[in-house]
Amino acid sequence: MIELKDLRAGYPGRSVLEDICLDFRPGQVLAVLGPNGCGKSTLLRAACGLLPKTGGAVLLDGVPLERRSPRETARSVAYLPQSRAVPNITAGRMVLHGRFPYLSYPRRYRREDHEMVRRALEWVGAGELSDRLLPQLSGGQRQKVYLAMALAQNTPTVLMDEPTTYLDVSCQLEVMALARRLAEEGRAVVMVLHDLTLALRYAHRAALLQAGKILRTGTPEELYGSRALEEVMGVSLGRVETAEGWRYYYR
Repeated sequence: MIELKDLRAGYPGRSVLEDICLDFRPGQVLAVLGPNGCGKSTLLRAACGLLPKTGGAVLLDGVPLERRSPRETARSVAYLPQSRAVPNITAGRMVLHGRFPYLSYPRRYRREDHEMVRRALEWVGAGELSDRLLPQLSGGQRQKVYLAMALAQNTPTVLMDEPTTYLDVSCQLEVMALARRLAEEGRAVVMVLHDLTLALRYAHRAALLQAGKILRTGTPEELYGSRALEEVMGVSLGRVETAEGWRYYYR
């Protein structure tokens, strides 16, 4: 499990995060919410060691992250950035990148690596894409491939930065359902999201950031009831109870 304790982080000459206390719990989807520029992406990058902290602590299973080697960290945390280059390689080859933390250099893929790739693509419903080139895939199909790559990395924690951006509604719902399935397998899933209705529907917990600080954490019901989301995000939310639970909408 990853724990952030009084975490401070930022960039040269610019502090972004201040006194962040948060934990990423196995078996749960945590949505990180807040307006643009509040530090959501910075939080994910600092949590997996891609951005050095300037204070506080990031604990991975109780051990400070800086005491872990990059390979050890990569075996514990998978990170899907908001945007990435689209190389002219097949989906199967892309998913094999998730096996890098388990290979020595020069990389020689083993039978178990190829089997892990096959299972990961099947798990996300993209088995038929294995031999397709990434530039030929739709945005939703590519996002499934990236999720399969994270799955092939076989980590207990998965961090996703705005995984539903630019996807149509059906693909957004598929990605969110896959995130819940990852949590049901016992993984900690952390997602930066802009669509509050998706976050409130699929997340087990949410953290609301404002100006680099956590304003509130809690269940979707608690955040909705507090009206903090509406105040910070400048929107009006409503909800309706269905047989499958609360469904949230913009009013």
